[in-house]
Amino acid sequence: MIFEHEIPNGSKLYFGKSAKIKRDIENIAGKTLEDLGFEEIVTPLFSYHQHESFKDIKPLIRLNDEYNHKVTLRADSTADVVRIATKRLGRSMESKKWFYIQPIVSFPTLEQYQVGAEVIDGKFEEITNNTITLLKKLELSPILQLANIQIPYLLNKKYGIPLDWLEYTNIEEILSINLPWIEKLVRIHSVNDLDDLADFPTDITEELTKIKSAVSKIDYDNIVISPLYYAKMRYYDSLMFKMFDKNSLLARGGSYNIEGIEAVGFALYTDECIAQKMNRN
Repeated sequence: MIFEHEIPNGSKLYFGKSAKIKRDIENIAGKTLEDLGFEEIVTPLFSYHQHESFKDIKPLIRLNDEYNHKVTLRADSTADVVRIATKRLGRSMESKKWFYIQPIVSFPTLEQYQVGAEVIDGKFEEITNNTITLLKKLELSPILQLANIQIPYLLNKKYGIPLDWLEYTNIEEILSINLPWIEKLVRIHSVNDLDDLADFPTDITEELTKIKSAVSKIDYDNIVISPLYYAKMRYYDSLMFKMFDKNSLLARGGSYNIEGIEAVGFALYTDECIAQKMNRN
């Protein structure tokens, strides 16, 4: 029996103080991103193309339009922003910097509010600094974790380390691989650990150097380096970052390629930021 006051598991309800915090976060985000040169976009809730962004379409909530064409609800904002900005608006708009404040939904009833931004042909350190600026405006000071998804790919394809070991951080198994430099790679954690890269093969050194170069252009103190970090991501194909406090992921972003378009972007998870502020009081 479903009572009349019940809401589906995974959906959101904000009222009173939490609703005010949500509104404040979104207002501050909008003003901050406008000041940083972004223009706002609100993408349609319905899409013909969302399935192109997902290898596994199970999370998509699917239906049909009046002509029986397949339609999905917005389960991701990045692909639609890039597609619309470059293909639909590109002929009439010069802006390459866009932000959005909108929810995504996925099967069966998961609802997530986000603030996000995308920069066509942008730089990784630019979008990372933009995210840091926004979180400072929101009076949040999470840890910034920097990674490069190409390192796990190299470890898998060239050096035989299964991606499952990296995804679940199976350090014992990783260290069992007979590579003279693997322990040193595992131990990289701080910015200073990137000072001496002489022991690594050229391909790994090249990808670590990209992290090192980005760090020099990022204005933040609380940084950790995670060269082994791997997660199944739809877009990110090079440098990426996460910003978290304890077990709460507040923001994520990085460099990516969608349909041949190089871009950088981030998503700030509004629901987690609200929880942080609620728990503070």
